[in-house]
Amino acid sequence: MNWWMDYLIDSLAFGAVFIYGSTGEIITEKSGHLNLGIPGIMSMGGAGGCVMLNLIGASSLPPFLIVLLGILSSMLFAVLMGLIYSFLTVTLRANQNVTGLALTTFGVGLAKVIMSKLDSAVYLKPQQMYRWPFAGRTDKLQLLGVMFFLALIIALVAGWVLFRTKTGLHLRTVGENPATADAVGINVTGYKYAATCIGSGIAGLGGFYYIIDYMASREAYLSLEAYGWLSIALVIFALWRPHWTILGSTVFGFLFSLGTTLTNAGLTPSMVLVQLLKMLPYVVTILVLIVSSIRNKRENQPPSSLGLSYFREER
Repeated sequence: MNWWMDYLIDSLAFGAVFIYGSTGEIITEKSGHLNLGIPGIMSMGGAGGCVMLNLIGASSLPPFLIVLLGILSSMLFAVLMGLIYSFLTVTLRANQNVTGLALTTFGVGLAKVIMSKLDSAVYLKPQQMYRWPFAGRTDKLQLLGVMFFLALIIALVAGWVLFRTKTGLHLRTVGENPATADAVGINVTGYKYAATCIGSGIAGLGGFYYIIDYMASREAYLSLEAYGWLSIALVIFALWRPHWTILGSTVFGFLFSLGTTLTNAGLTPSMVLVQLLKMLPYVVTILVLIVSSIRNKRENQPPSSLGLSYFREER
């Protein structure tokens, strides 16, 4: 397979990490909550899935069940992080920015402690199960496995639910004007909790996918925090539309992997150039933000109540 084909497939696979993180964040933001704890949640999601695989060990469970248990455990750890965030910001009405940053610090640190106690030879053993239907291949195609396609499905389903169902309409109403939603009988607190926890669970899968499938290495968890922040940036690029994260993540994957690909192709870019190339996704995001602000279309803007706590007494 040519290097450019490897580059294409690798960019698609790498982008799935961002699809999970940004889709989860979009769902949360549509409820009016800015969750800057996504890097910590992705880290804990990765640790949670690895904990389950480490506990299963060399069991004789069917491959399908091993894959499912890893995914569910990853989501469970991430949802617990989402519950902490929800309790602090929805129930106690704590500052969302500060809470999110604290959650990132806590999640990244705790995930590193957990991962350092696990045996990588054990939790990485089921790697090929997650790479079905291309398990066993030696080229980059092996990266397009179960969790890659799951990311695409989740993004498409999330986009359909948000913009084509009554539940999505209620959620968007809560994010735009919680007082109005409350006045017409929508359970504002319930929607905020549900959106944050579901979004966190989806984001957590990004961390698990990166560790167990895309990188499949003992040190993979150490770089998850950076990709969590990039996932938050992708939310702006996708203009708060989950299905657009598929395109955005592909662009981000292309740009972020460009430096490594040039090296693999026989070129020798300087380390400074490689780091500058990795900045391109953020530059593109800033440009998209500028263009969307100039056009000033309401549908391309964040939810009106994003980052603001809702006080029912003021309704």
